[in-house]
Amino acid sequence: MAPDWEELGETYENSKKVLIGDVDCTTDGGKPVCERFGVQGYPTLKYFNPPDTEGEKYEGGRELKDLKKFAKTQLKPACTVDNIAKCSKKDKEMLEPYMNTPPEQLQKSVDDMKAQLAESQKGHDALMEELQAKFKASDEANKALQEELKPKIKWMKAAIPSKPAADAAPAKDEV
Repeated sequence: MAPDWEELGETYENSKKVLIGDVDCTTDGGKPVCERFGVQGYPTLKYFNPPDTEGEKYEGGRELKDLKKFAKTQLKPACTVDNIAKCSKKDKEMLEPYMNTPPEQLQKSVDDMKAQLAESQKGHDALMEELQAKFKASDEANKALQEELKPKIKWMKAAIPSKPAADAAPAKDEV
């Protein structure tokens, strides 16, 4: 994906509207940025359409043609009350119920919802940690049992004759 990303960056190198960049989340300089934006797996692609300051995760194709198409059609100023001319009819319908709400009330709602999401994420992360610990314990117990029993199984199977013993009486078919 790196060569396609580099070429995409070159395509928009002189753009005044689109900035293509990258952050190395494994370095001391990149870690804080990645933590701030919730990057956990690599590569993670995020995009920002003004006035968005948190970014959205890009889930589209990773080939150059997909990235170019996305950049051309989706990277643009967002529909906002200050930029109503950029809104589609559908976007205006989605925005309208909030336009008559006082900004302070909207901000409080946004903050409350963000707190709810953060709490949910915290619970999810705790569950993930618990499940990983249980998985690790189960995996270790399973491997220990395999180490103990597989050699025994091997030798027990080796002790089972593949042919009936010659001195054993033949089975009778009589009733």
